[in-house]
Amino acid sequence: MGSIQLETAIPGPKSMEIVERRRAAMSAGAAFLTELGVASAEGAVVTDVDGNRLLDFAGGIGVLAAGHCPPTVVAAIQAQASELLHICGIVATHDSMVELSEALNEAAPGDFPKKTLLMNSGAEAVESAVKIARVATGRAGVLVFEGGYHGRTNMTMSMTSKYGLFKKGFGPFASEIYRIPFPNVLRRPPGTDPEQYVGWSIGRLQDALISHVDPSALAAIVIEPVQGEGGFIPAPKPFLEAIRRICDEHGIVMVADEVQAGFGRTGKLFSIEHSGVAPDLITMAKSMGSGMPISAVVGRAEILDAPHPGGMGGTYSGNPVACVAALETIKLINTPEFLERAEVVGQRLRAGLEQLRDKHPDRIAEVRGLGPMLVIELVSDEHLTPDPPLTQAVNKATLSRGLITIRAGLYSNCVRFLPPLNITDAQLDEALAVIDESFTEALEVTGP
Repeated sequence: MGSIQLETAIPGPKSMEIVERRRAAMSAGAAFLTELGVASAEGAVVTDVDGNRLLDFAGGIGVLAAGHCPPTVVAAIQAQASELLHICGIVATHDSMVELSEALNEAAPGDFPKKTLLMNSGAEAVESAVKIARVATGRAGVLVFEGGYHGRTNMTMSMTSKYGLFKKGFGPFASEIYRIPFPNVLRRPPGTDPEQYVGWSIGRLQDALISHVDPSALAAIVIEPVQGEGGFIPAPKPFLEAIRRICDEHGIVMVADEVQAGFGRTGKLFSIEHSGVAPDLITMAKSMGSGMPISAVVGRAEILDAPHPGGMGGTYSGNPVACVAALETIKLINTPEFLERAEVVGQRLRAGLEQLRDKHPDRIAEVRGLGPMLVIELVSDEHLTPDPPLTQAVNKATLSRGLITIRAGLYSNCVRFLPPLNITDAQLDEALAVIDESFTEALEVTGP
């Protein structure tokens, strides 16, 4: 018997009841992508309130690299909760916040002294990185990229690219944000090969430092080494190397936003490690705490020390329960065995998705991502016209069969796959079979 076991239609009656209560009690601005009511979860399996068992390929939108409820993480949370729930790092120091910072300093790429700032969410980490870079450089400008997603605070929303979903109606936005195209190789100009296009993109980056903003006005260049909401687009290695050279030449802080792509999600602890480029600062969150709200900015010690005491932090930053969860998560993920298994998961998942693409080459433009962080981008024709209705139909069909998947992409036309990295081969194969069946059904529903 497989991991998926369905007792009712999805969503079941109890799930629908909870969702209706949610609609009545909670802000409509906090969207939800499925009508599942969840009771419990373990590993790659979610059990809903109707007793259905489903495989989870949404992974809390990148939070669950170590799977649902890792036993060592749960045990650490339970032990810590009985001793110290909170003290506030502004008031006093507890051992786990220091130990976690030491572990992050050791794990982050770059052969230079490092320090850590602990925060609570990905958006807080990114906004903190911008504040730190501004103080360290005495400059205000921040360069970001089309398709980038950095959060929903005013500053990070201003940095985020997708207007209709994340920014509509929320202006005015923060100033001194400069945005240029991200090198999306799939959508390169006709007649260019990938290498030519990446070279052209590097040229546009250099031009932007004349046409958009002078380097002397830039505090930071912030880039996702693999775009998350933008559709799991890896930044080409030469492009990251070019950013590093520009930052070195002009005293700009290079910030790698690893909130979604970090902590083993791409087969390395941080996705930028695939390029060999060491950023000045790394922002991290999501899978860092296996579901506990915690984030961090890690990087060059002299940059982290630039703000005045009291300029950074918050009441809950470095919460002891969240810190022990992050420590145990790092112990799980940052091992050769776990990361090697993550690579195998990525290879097996990609192979299955490429077989699906070969069956539907006119509708699946690309299987894309890095390691086990993968999407399929869905289009309606040879001109790569995005197909959000097909994407929505695929996700609806997978859910009805007991597999949780969600959308991604600037055009909302990608199905994203973020399985727990300790998933079994049998569970992967079970999920791939569901994806295959669901794609066929979705095509029948949406038409040619």
